[in-house]
Amino acid sequence: MKFSEGLQKILPFGYLFLVVMGILKESVFYYQIGINILKYSTIMDILISPIATLTAHPIILIAVILVIVFAYAFPTYLSKQSHRKWIQKISGLKSKNELSNEELSENLTNLFIKYLTISLLAFFLGIGIGEGIGLSKKIMNNKIMYNQKLNYSSGDSEQIYLISSNSVYYFYLAKGNKAIKIAPIGAIKSIELTNNKMLK
Repeated sequence: MKFSEGLQKILPFGYLFLVVMGILKESVFYYQIGINILKYSTIMDILISPIATLTAHPIILIAVILVIVFAYAFPTYLSKQSHRKWIQKISGLKSKNELSNEELSENLTNLFIKYLTISLLAFFLGIGIGEGIGLSKKIMNNKIMYNQKLNYSSGDSEQIYLISSNSVYYFYLAKGNKAIKIAPIGAIKSIELTNNKMLK
């Protein structure tokens, strides 16, 4: 079995793994601000969570691509240097002379899965923990920038900081109040970006 064929077989499991990583990242992030996000999420929110995370910022998408490239390139490099004893110890690979092409491809696939799993787990957990700590500190130190104006269906409005949203709820902070508010989308008429830095 070729290395590429091994990768094709694990692709469906790869997306499932990304979904789990997306849930984990969101759960860790919201936990730090006192919200159990799974109570406010639909199945669709859960399924698109990895895509939402990857497209949230170009840097995140580039970082994930680099992680995947590294997870592919590193085992390939190890296989080419498998005659070295220290590489055999850290990778579990045997010398090329002791393996058939099929065994080498299988070992490469297993190494790729191992490094990619560890790398993505660290990446998504790091984002969730880092963003959660950053937001909670900003809330406690009153350093939130209220760059959106929320207009309710009732006609009322208030200046807010939008934490996030999903298909059912908005999560936000109102100016002058540290309490996090959760409002159903049906109660919101519109949100205005009053200080859009990208258009300045």
